[in-house]
Amino acid sequence: MTSNNFAQIRLAYPQAKQVDSVDNYHGTVVKDPYRWLEDDNSEATKEWVNAQNKVTDSYLAQIPFKDKIRKRLAELINFPRLGNPWREGKYYYYFKNDGLQDQSILYRQEGLEGEPEIFLDPNKLSNDGTVALGNLGFSKDGKYMVYFISKSGSDWQEAFIMEVNTKTLLEDHLEWIKFSGIAWKGDGFYYSRYDEPSEESQLSGKNEFHKVYYHRIGDAQEQDLLIYVDNEHPLRTAYAGVTEDERFLFVSASEGTSGVELLYRDLQNPAQESLKVLVPGFKYDPSAVDNVGDQLLVYTNEDAPNYKLVQIDPRNPGKQQWKEIIPEGEETLSGVQSSGGKLFASYMKDAVSKVVQYQKDGTREREIKFPGLGTANGFSGKIEDDIVFYSFSTYTAPTTVYKYEIASGKSSLFYQPEVKFDPADFETKLVFYPSKDGTKVPLFISYKKGLVQDGNNPVLLYAYGGFNISLTPSFSTSNLFFMEQGGIYAVACLRGGGEYGEAWHKAGMLERKQNVFDDFIAAASYLVQEKYTNKDKIAIRGGSNGGLLVGACMTQRPDLFKVALPAVGVMDMLRFQKFTIGWAWVVEYGSSDKADQFPYLYKYSPLHNLKKGVEYPATLITTADHDDRVVPAHSFKFAATLQADQAGNNPVLIRIEEKAGHGAGKPVSKVIDEATDVWAFTMYNLGMEYKD
Repeated sequence: MTSNNFAQIRLAYPQAKQVDSVDNYHGTVVKDPYRWLEDDNSEATKEWVNAQNKVTDSYLAQIPFKDKIRKRLAELINFPRLGNPWREGKYYYYFKNDGLQDQSILYRQEGLEGEPEIFLDPNKLSNDGTVALGNLGFSKDGKYMVYFISKSGSDWQEAFIMEVNTKTLLEDHLEWIKFSGIAWKGDGFYYSRYDEPSEESQLSGKNEFHKVYYHRIGDAQEQDLLIYVDNEHPLRTAYAGVTEDERFLFVSASEGTSGVELLYRDLQNPAQESLKVLVPGFKYDPSAVDNVGDQLLVYTNEDAPNYKLVQIDPRNPGKQQWKEIIPEGEETLSGVQSSGGKLFASYMKDAVSKVVQYQKDGTREREIKFPGLGTANGFSGKIEDDIVFYSFSTYTAPTTVYKYEIASGKSSLFYQPEVKFDPADFETKLVFYPSKDGTKVPLFISYKKGLVQDGNNPVLLYAYGGFNISLTPSFSTSNLFFMEQGGIYAVACLRGGGEYGEAWHKAGMLERKQNVFDDFIAAASYLVQEKYTNKDKIAIRGGSNGGLLVGACMTQRPDLFKVALPAVGVMDMLRFQKFTIGWAWVVEYGSSDKADQFPYLYKYSPLHNLKKGVEYPATLITTADHDDRVVPAHSFKFAATLQADQAGNNPVLIRIEEKAGHGAGKPVSKVIDEATDVWAFTMYNLGMEYKD
């Protein structure tokens, strides 16, 4: 055991100039003294970033057990990890990481007994692992594969095409792709992109006029055929998909992160030359699943907050003509997969996976049983497949892959990783606690067996609470490390998420967003009340919308938490809509441009609710220089303000990762680096000692 004397580490924060920047929101004057930090290209911002990183690095270097944390994290993550296999022609493809590889490698083999070979190794696309694969898709004849790459974590992507048999790269190269699917039709595919931005605006400029194009193999990108753009509504996104038989093209047009209009075109009908509306928008969230001949299967929450699957005749698409295939139930239907001529319906029961197999006409065949409280993903396959694969993971055991025989319903173990810990030493329990208004909220509590509820255990409380996103059990070696050290990892399924359908989502959006913060604060209070911990042992963590959550809760209840870890957070609720894709979040949050929405945004906006002279938790803000989803200016301005306002001795640090973005595609080496810094900061400020 390594002792920690917890001597106060001295800090001298970089000076951040204040400017006379003021906005008038519907009669309310709001100062913005660090507006200059929004310019990510300025020398002043770059100097401030470098100075902040030096202070953070210096502080973390003085934590005596930091190197031991890194060593153990590297040991824990160093095991082979396999993704779900899927079939394309005579080959099965799957991703595998041997342990410490920065990016997982795409392998293929003939049949299930063939010899594996490397098909595409993204680690060879850069010297430092910062180029990552995005979407990929195979042509129906299996002859070609298109794949996207992103650099340094940016949302911008490029596309390349490979001839499958020879693994030869074609000359085709597409750029400025963002928020795009890959939908093959014949000898080309549909994809989505924006016009080329200026060099200065690539990472922060507002994204407008999303377009769907068709690219034919061998053509230059300038020759691509424009399929869809809404010139009257520049702030809409468009996503293309094609049914497996390549008969129907779909375009999902959205005005934000929720609310979709579903358009279609029958590609076998020469008389239909353009897209037509199948399901008008933008009140609900329909998505195309498959077709049965000339009938379309659509997953939707229209008049069904827990979602349902309906069959629509495109020649007569009126809602009164819809046929229910899988009706809405008490549990949330989180998605439907069409594989092997069957439908696999994924449900959530208190945020835990349940999957039911149906015939295409909605006849129920069986429920697929899983081992414990966990999350199942997969069941993807072609219509002629007789087997599919799925993975299952929990908070305390790594992802295991199973082979599933569609006809018999038999599951068999396909791949179980060998890890450097015993999952049987840990446990998870699901409890329900009351929020401020009495609403019951699920809370997963995971820890090492033998834990004593003496009110003195360190806790990492994590949540998200927004955008209809559900937090279901998932495995992380980083979180398991904290449990090894005697910590409790707690995950709260707050309102704003999708765990209980659209009603749960709506209860935490717009003017009801405060419910989300109340739920999170109540989770911490519950853990104290039930003697899991005390207020000096609680760290809170969240990313993106979860970073907003941490920022709002630490400003509303600074007395309740000892450590705050907001990651890539939305901290300025008055200006988020002005950058990149931020405008799409207005349907979730509201906008300061609207007089009726400004007051509640201003009331909880983390940046605007910091007050001088308050003792805030020890705070480590994390962001990245290539985050073009939630631009780092949010974190920059929050850090500068918090450093100026903080009373007492709790440190306020910001860690700005270089050549990284919002999180997707981050190389394993950077994952270990960040986790080392976060746990060192957290354990040190919670008064923990490192356990060998």
